[in-house]
Amino acid sequence: MKQKRIFTLMGPTASGKTAVAMALCDRFPIDIISVDSALIYRGMDIGTAKPTKTELLKYPHKLIDICDPAMRYSAANFRHDAILEIERSLANDRIPLLVGGTMLYFKALLEGLSPLPEANSEVRQQIEERAKRDGWAAIHEELKKVDPISAARIHPNDPQRLNRALEVYLISGKSLTELTQKSGDRLPYVVEQLAIMPESRTILHNNIKDRFMQMLDQGFKTEVEQLMTRSDLHLDLPSMRCVGYRQMWEYLNGDISYDEMVFKGICATRQLAKRQITWLRGWKQPLKWLNSDHLKELFKVFE
Repeated sequence: MKQKRIFTLMGPTASGKTAVAMALCDRFPIDIISVDSALIYRGMDIGTAKPTKTELLKYPHKLIDICDPAMRYSAANFRHDAILEIERSLANDRIPLLVGGTMLYFKALLEGLSPLPEANSEVRQQIEERAKRDGWAAIHEELKKVDPISAARIHPNDPQRLNRALEVYLISGKSLTELTQKSGDRLPYVVEQLAIMPESRTILHNNIKDRFMQMLDQGFKTEVEQLMTRSDLHLDLPSMRCVGYRQMWEYLNGDISYDEMVFKGICATRQLAKRQITWLRGWKQPLKWLNSDHLKELFKVFE
């Protein structure tokens, strides 16, 4: 292996990334570094399809279980933590393998961070007060006027991203789109970028459905019930917006039926996979696509 060489293993949810990473660990001196905005949270194990305790003992994953669900963890936080783990791995003559499907984290790590202004609690509070008075749809319309590209990308019912996009403009006088076109420092390593997919979209959709039903059998309902007992957790937090958790929370809160929860949970996961695939299809950096069902092809990349 060349020095200063790292690998990424990207792919949509339920494509088999974790299983592939663990299989690679059986053959090569690999350190798995998680690139997943849901796996960072402690106490959120079943609904995030987190590796089991037995698996984690055999195949340790860095950047898993590092946050309480009440905490907010940014792409900047991730980049800082991931670079530390990469440096430790390389110093021990091992191979850093960054595995996950949070494309924003990958982008921040590989391309550097855009020069965005830090959050301003006063500006955010002003936007939230206007949203309470006029609705988030009105905030979305306002964003359209100053940043139509971000407005087209952000759903009108996504208050966190709407707030941030408008906040950036109000603080800096420049749109989020304009500022994110500027990158920071790139990684000083050779990066081999890999992406995996099942042979067909039908297989992926079936995997998503099967995994969601498995989660229900494993006690996902009980896991969310325990989270709901905490007074500091609510649906506006990033942790509780993870696919599956919002739908289960709404069911336990009596807002939707059990069947609606299952349907919406599976649909939300499929929509996430679709967004991940779209992002990967438009990835500007060299990306080698591999079939997650053909491990021999993947092993050759590391030999």
